[in-house]
Amino acid sequence: MHGNPLYHWIALAISSVFLLPLAIVVLRGWVPPWMRKHTGGLRPRAYGLLCLYAGTLANGVPRLANASYEAVMVTMAFGIGCFAFAGGLFVLAGVKDTRTRS
Repeated sequence: MHGNPLYHWIALAISSVFLLPLAIVVLRGWVPPWMRKHTGGLRPRAYGLLCLYAGTLANGVPRLANASYEAVMVTMAFGIGCFAFAGGLFVLAGVKDTRTRS
């Protein structure tokens, strides 16, 4: 019912290795070299990465825990909301970058 658990473990591992540390270091003040030209929207971009991580957790953990169908659907809806909110934060970061350049 919940799919192959290997895919959920892979998504959680990749998110934990790449998304979470990058968001934390940007929020702490260090900016990686490839992000230095996007100085206007760094904080919204970091919060967007945290929202992507939360969405990955919300979609993967209940499936790995073999939760009930209703619990999986509720957390999946929350995860989709997190992904949508992250998209909005990335758009906001792009707008801030554009305003900073001009």
